[in-house]
Amino acid sequence: MRRGLKYVPPALLLLALLELAVFVLVGRGIGFGFAVLLVFAASLLGLVLLRREGMRAWRGFRAAVESRQPPGQQVTDGLVGLLGALLLALPGLVSGLVGLLLLVPPVRRLARAGVRRATERRVSSMVAGDLFGPRRVRVRRGAPQPAPAPQPPPVTEPGRAIEGEIVEPGR
Repeated sequence: MRRGLKYVPPALLLLALLELAVFVLVGRGIGFGFAVLLVFAASLLGLVLLRREGMRAWRGFRAAVESRQPPGQQVTDGLVGLLGALLLALPGLVSGLVGLLLLVPPVRRLARAGVRRATERRVSSMVAGDLFGPRRVRVRRGAPQPAPAPQPPPVTEPGRAIEGEIVEPGR
């Protein structure tokens, strides 16, 4: 994870430059007054949706816990909705467009599945089971694939080296 953190500042700088370039292009196309109004309206909509998505996520989480169901789907759905609303609330046309896309149900399902896969890779299988319930496993029908034959360990004479280690007699 730490290796990826070194890319955050350059990525934020590129995002700011992209937002500025898109704003200038849209401003030239529809006028700068309308472009500012569009950014302001998107941010206002994002703030309204941020509250709504937060309450929706909390209610879904509580309902799952009360019905003794794994809360993972409601949590990931809530996180994707909150991220979409937060990106829409940020001033910018590119972030607003990405945020709006995350609020569209088919895109939201894809993002939720991605968050689930990433979470399952990073946590133990026990924690993933508690969050998302039992995993579904695909079983493919057909002839079983033969397992590779195990390789016997190398036999050496006493005093000879194996991969940098010396084998001593009697040990």
